[in-house]
Amino acid sequence: MFELKIANEEKEILKTVDHTLLTPISTWEQIQTLCEEGLLYQVASVCIPPSFVPRAVDFLAGQLPVCTVIGFPNGYNSVQTKVFEAKDAIASGAKEIDMVISLGSVRAGRYDEVADELKALREACEGVILKVIIETCLLTTQEKIRMCELVTRVRADFIKTSTGFSTGGATIEDIILFKNHIGPSVRIKAAGGISTLDDAKAFLQAGASRLGTSRIVKIIQKQQTTGY
Repeated sequence: MFELKIANEEKEILKTVDHTLLTPISTWEQIQTLCEEGLLYQVASVCIPPSFVPRAVDFLAGQLPVCTVIGFPNGYNSVQTKVFEAKDAIASGAKEIDMVISLGSVRAGRYDEVADELKALREACEGVILKVIIETCLLTTQEKIRMCELVTRVRADFIKTSTGFSTGGATIEDIILFKNHIGPSVRIKAAGGISTLDDAKAFLQAGASRLGTSRIVKIIQKQQTTGY
């Protein structure tokens, strides 16, 4: 039987990876390859556009969780739209939901609106993993801290740094900030710009327990890497 020759340290990193393909020109053939790689390398999940969720769920047949994105990448959809998107994805078999907050509400200091949105998404995502993307590159330190508090309060499963589609991705400083301000039930997902195995190790050591990246599998395959 064919067996991959992967170092134990690399295997442990792969277990934390949401193997990701979210470009707007993604094709089913590319998503299928992503799923095959996810199975082969035993990653945490595959993170894909919502339109591909039903086919990916059928293809994977329960062997690997399917993650998808909601309100992505800008977060300015209405709460009702985000709730519909989440419920539709879950009905199609998604087991993990990564949603983008209303960043404009955060910048305006309208935290009650943000809290209501998160409560609605937590309710819609009952029984599945909810990751809240706060797009750290667009927020101040105090805004990030407030989001840590809100994500903890609504009992989301993860706080996530970035979409990978804005002006910056994950930083070690933000992971440390999260770690110091989230509650014990909330985990951390670092995403965007994780381009080497050393990056992956550093984010995990800093406190992340999930990594959103398209590159780690390619690195282990000894391929050149670009993108998310």
